Amino acid sequence: MRNVTRLRFLASIGAGGVMFMTPLIFHAIDFSAREVGSGLAVSALIGTVVRLLSGALLDRGIRCSWPVRGTTLLAIAADLILLQANSYNSYLLGQLLLGCAAGLYWPAIELAVPLSCGNLPSSRGYALVRSADALGIGIGTLIGTAAATLGILRTVYSVEAVCMGAVLVLISLVPLQDGPPYRNLSGNSPDPLGQRPRPMTRLPWLLPLLPVLLISVVATGILALQQSALPLDLVRGGMMRPALSESHSSALIALQLTLLVSLQWPVGRWLAERSVAFGLGLSLAGFSLGCSLIALSSLFENGTILVLAALLPMAFAQAAFLPTATEAVIEETPPEHRGLAMALFSQCFAISAIVAPLAGGALLDLQNNGLLLWLLMGGACLVVLPTLRSLKPRYGVTATGQDIAPPEQQSFDALAGSSGQQHR
Repeated sequence: MRNVTRLRFLASIGAGGVMFMTPLIFHAIDFSAREVGSGLAVSALIGTVVRLLSGALLDRGIRCSWPVRGTTLLAIAADLILLQANSYNSYLLGQLLLGCAAGLYWPAIELAVPLSCGNLPSSRGYALVRSADALGIGIGTLIGTAAATLGILRTVYSVEAVCMGAVLVLISLVPLQDGPPYRNLSGNSPDPLGQRPRPMTRLPWLLPLLPVLLISVVATGILALQQSALPLDLVRGGMMRPALSESHSSALIALQLTLLVSLQWPVGRWLAERSVAFGLGLSLAGFSLGCSLIALSSLFENGTILVLAALLPMAFAQAAFLPTATEAVIEETPPEHRGLAMALFSQCFAISAIVAPLAGGALLDLQNNGLLLWLLMGGACLVVLPTLRSLKPRYGVTATGQDIAPPEQQSFDALAGSSGQQHR
């Protein structure tokens, strides 16, 4: 787990600045919101294909380290292009390479967590690595904020290239814990203890996962809008809210990430002892409240205060969602399909990254403010809340690394410390 955490921390430092500063960089050279959003969408679109390929290869036994190595090379190439991109075509090429890099990275690095947990429950493992992600992204965004203040925003691409080079060196020296996802997670048999499930064809194993995927699309849509639409909304201003400078906008984003860093570990540990339905419900409520506050901020001259007020519930919601949703994927999926399941979960980020920037950019260009956009996202969180009722821990990973399917009647106390009933 130490190796996985270290690698994710380094990768997140580079990604943090790039994710949140790219819209500001290309807005500054007169790209429209649609152009910025379409580049991010192209990145996500190619990522959807590469994610499925990566997940399928992981289920067939490819070592987790190899996709991560490919990620580093693609990301460095993208950074070199974006560092000097001044045309829309070069911007698209750089985003395409970043999409390929992300598609290779996420299924492998997420699956590496339960493979590397040892005696640590996977829910706590995910809380740990998500804390490293949050800290890295926060540091990367602070670097981007400092670069914005100094007028050298594109420095974030140089930072990511250096971080990816460090990841490549470290993973070459100390590879990830490798092997098919069911080899170390299921003991001698991939079947749950206490009951033997009926033979599964190709589709039924996916059906219990659909509620998790639906919730994840909504939540990741909000995360994508935080990266693409929110910076543009802040620098353009609302109906009454005055526009902020690029440095002030990036400072607000850095503040939210600082809150996320502070909340990720305690929230993740707290929710690790509760069901995934409880954690996802809290996450959706936090996202809905945060989006509503951002929407209302557009209506007031002092609306920036409401944006500041929205940062806490948004950070709490993200801290709750990120580890919980991944643990939910583990609980709802048999071990032999977890590589593809992680790829599908990662696709939620990709789908949201395609649709959200395009829709968000179009609404911002159409209305010149984000009122309707944030109201729609807040409402979407409430609409998907009822799907939480169908979630139950069908599969889990105990502290000994063996898959279980706990009976519904089993008490929480008997399962504390096990990811079978825990929130990830």
